[in-house]
Amino acid sequence: MFTAKVRENSQRLTFKVVIALLASLFVVVLSPGLFSIAVSHAAEDDVDGFSGRHMFCSRTAQAAFRACRNEIRDDFWIAVGNCNNLSDPAARAECMREAKEELKSAKEVCSDQLNARQEICHELGQGPYDPQIDPADFIDPDDIGGSVQANLYFPLISGTVWVYEAETEEGTETITVTVTDDTKEIEYPSESGQLFTCRVVRDVVELDGETTEDTDDWYAQDTEGNVWYFGEISRNFEDGELDNLEGSWKSGRDSAKPGILMFADPQEGDIYRQEFFLGDAEDMAEVVSRGEESVSVPFGTYSDDVLKTKDFTPIEPDVFEFKYYAPGVGLVLEVNPDTGERVELINKTTP
Repeated sequence: MFTAKVRENSQRLTFKVVIALLASLFVVVLSPGLFSIAVSHAAEDDVDGFSGRHMFCSRTAQAAFRACRNEIRDDFWIAVGNCNNLSDPAARAECMREAKEELKSAKEVCSDQLNARQEICHELGQGPYDPQIDPADFIDPDDIGGSVQANLYFPLISGTVWVYEAETEEGTETITVTVTDDTKEIEYPSESGQLFTCRVVRDVVELDGETTEDTDDWYAQDTEGNVWYFGEISRNFEDGELDNLEGSWKSGRDSAKPGILMFADPQEGDIYRQEFFLGDAEDMAEVVSRGEESVSVPFGTYSDDVLKTKDFTPIEPDVFEFKYYAPGVGLVLEVNPDTGERVELINKTTP
């Protein structure tokens, strides 16, 4: 932006100088080279309070913040447009008031998300999140539990079934997780030709016997024993009918990237991304302790080498849960510390 400050009693620009300035402006606007250089420098230098050219994490957080603000502005003006089509003046005024309140609340959420992402940058550093992985460093899913040892806390052995139960305000929720015989090939990065063979794990959620969610998750274990999460297709149901696919994402598509679901040897203090689809899927986990706690659930009591993690996401900064894993068993308990709600393992079968 060009700003001219004109003072009445100071020196005035001559007509020739004005023409020269206009000409230079005309050249800058029409010259692709000059314009691209200016944009490049603006992106790399001190932008929005971030100094340095390599603070990729913080700049990603800022970009997501801008996207959030733009999205809520769009939602606000659509709401205003709908309000304007109410004939009753009182209803129209109430509609406008609610739209403004929702905008205010949504702005706070955007700011909270920015702060949460910046905290993650503080923990993980400023480097870009860009996993450099090779299919050659991953094992055939059919070998897990046979010639290859399964991950201690997340055993992807085909035929294994876990059943969980939780008492919620809506009723009794039952979750059945099955390691299927199916596999799915995922190309990552996009158009790279690199194909990763993932095991399909089916996760079915029922509320009082009615299916509310049916998800296929795609996992792969590398040669070191780490389990990677490559995406999911989430089918959400309402009143027995498919309602939407919200929560679905796939590595290599729309810049989505895989993350670590479970390390081969998790250590206290580990913080890691489980998935990365900016603005839609950004689950994180932190290892809180290992071998320090015991847990009891209907399926059993576990006290040996129990792993406790804190699972959270910057998309919902105020929400997190603790998960407990038993070696050789897998996930046995989830606890929401705010509500006290528990998701407990009630049964497990193995092939």
